[in-house]
Amino acid sequence: MITATDPSGRPEHEAGAHMTRIMTISVTEAGRKLAELLPYEHHHGSLKDRVRALWDVADAFVLMASAGTAVRIVAPLLSGKDIDPAVVSVDDGGRHVISLVGGHHGRPPGPTANRLAREVASLLGAEAVISTASDVSDVPALDELPGFVAHGDIAALQAAMLDGVSLHVANPMKWPLPLRFKSLDTQSLQLRDIHGAVDVLVTDLSCSAVPSRVAGVVLHPLSLVAGIGASTQATAEEVGSLLEQAISSNGLSLASLAEVATIDRRREDPWVESLGLPTRFFPASALDKVNAPNPSRVVAEAVGSASVAEAAAMLAAGPGSSLVVEKRASKQVTVAIARRVKPRGELLLIGLGPGDPSHQTYEAASALGRAEVIVGYASYVDQVAARCRPGQSMERFQLGEEVRRVRRAVALAAEGRVVALLASGDPGIYALAGTALEVAGDTCTSCPASPDTTAHADHYSFDITMVPGVTASVAAASLLGAPLGHDHASISLSDLLTPWATIEQRIHAAASGDFAIAFYNPRSARRTWQLESARDILLQYRSPSTPVGVVTDAYRPGATVQLTTLGAFDPDVCTMGSCVIVGSSSTHTVGPWMVTPRGYSL
Repeated sequence: MITATDPSGRPEHEAGAHMTRIMTISVTEAGRKLAELLPYEHHHGSLKDRVRALWDVADAFVLMASAGTAVRIVAPLLSGKDIDPAVVSVDDGGRHVISLVGGHHGRPPGPTANRLAREVASLLGAEAVISTASDVSDVPALDELPGFVAHGDIAALQAAMLDGVSLHVANPMKWPLPLRFKSLDTQSLQLRDIHGAVDVLVTDLSCSAVPSRVAGVVLHPLSLVAGIGASTQATAEEVGSLLEQAISSNGLSLASLAEVATIDRRREDPWVESLGLPTRFFPASALDKVNAPNPSRVVAEAVGSASVAEAAAMLAAGPGSSLVVEKRASKQVTVAIARRVKPRGELLLIGLGPGDPSHQTYEAASALGRAEVIVGYASYVDQVAARCRPGQSMERFQLGEEVRRVRRAVALAAEGRVVALLASGDPGIYALAGTALEVAGDTCTSCPASPDTTAHADHYSFDITMVPGVTASVAAASLLGAPLGHDHASISLSDLLTPWATIEQRIHAAASGDFAIAFYNPRSARRTWQLESARDILLQYRSPSTPVGVVTDAYRPGATVQLTTLGAFDPDVCTMGSCVIVGSSSTHTVGPWMVTPRGYSL
């Protein structure tokens, strides 16, 4: 059976995703409270008994215990770094998260302990304690390179890198290497032309197909795509067996298998999920346009495309790809293998929330962990830099460079890289997600004029993932009570991109509609009069006693919360870091809180 082997977290498509089991185990009440803050499976009770019972089924453990206690419990269970689950420990005070077992290796497809420690620390607002030499020296770890699976004497080569030795890398595939590797001595020699040993060989050939002593470490890129055609009677065993045969008998590496592709009518077939690999689906109309070398009239009559396996492999592998294994068949299954010329990139549009790491979503922390390049406004990048791993590149931009930063992120994704484009709050609310989608759309020149999103998705050379975040109005509202408990509107007072006449019209509309209103970008050093003008408009529709809340730097150091009324509101207290929420006619105060009632009878 095929199983996912990439430890760096390849993007999931529509099927084949293994549900990673990360388990927290607590003993004390303090540990329980910490564990409940984490989005993992939680167990409470005897640490020793729980770890032993779950050892074979967990992909990773977060143990709410001292490092010494955790070490004594897991030590008798350890069998090998490529087999054991990752283990981190968290003290009862929630101050330190220690990477104990599996710093660079975890039980596939679980996370490494270093990555998990950073993730947990981010969620708890704690400090990750990581002692792996490459991490503390800011040297990329060969066995954690995104998009690669490493085999060989990794420890020896890693030690040489730590000592400053320049590696000799042979890259006959001309496969894009991580940005942090660009300074290495890289040659695009064909395998047959390599004379003597090299330090690193980049190839999707199996290790057994590489001449002995050619390379100290083999890096397998995620370059292969398997196309699969199957009848309704096909079993998971038959699909998996033929797929393994197609790869191994041609000297290819299973570690380089990036994903599988098939016709969309197979979407619900049981074998799809059993492969444990991302799966891409195509309609027959798209497959039939591919010039496959071995078309079949019988297949065309049955499904509407003369080729499924070969066409799906070539279509998913993208422009410039080659078919390295033509279709081979068993009784109910056909398989073909295509090779990409570059990785399929991904653009991660990530919302960081209001500021404090504990208010980031789990998805945001996870997405940051698998990005190769992090792009954003300098302060956003600085906000996450301490939680990034060695090997991740960070590109900082200044205010006013919004379009430039978006174009850079899109260009990197088009190169085949996994790129995180950062936004505060939510990426789709007063941020750059829309601009990024428009710029990415410019790269999709062959898209059909169709509202069907599946028809467009595979015309891009990269995937786009939206990672939502807690936006400013929601964060501010939580500190004020429930001012947005009924219908409400959000309005930005920045007239840098929107004419003031338009903004003024929207304020009148929201006020006349009796919406509670959250004002973004209320005031800056250069924009000093807009908020006062907005207040004056609202006073035409609302009582001076209408509650108003002003939250500045929500959930950040020095945050302030002020509750006043529309008549007494002073715009001078606001900055660009403020969010102003003005109540509707039904909004009132309950003690220190603003409440806009939903309308339930009390």
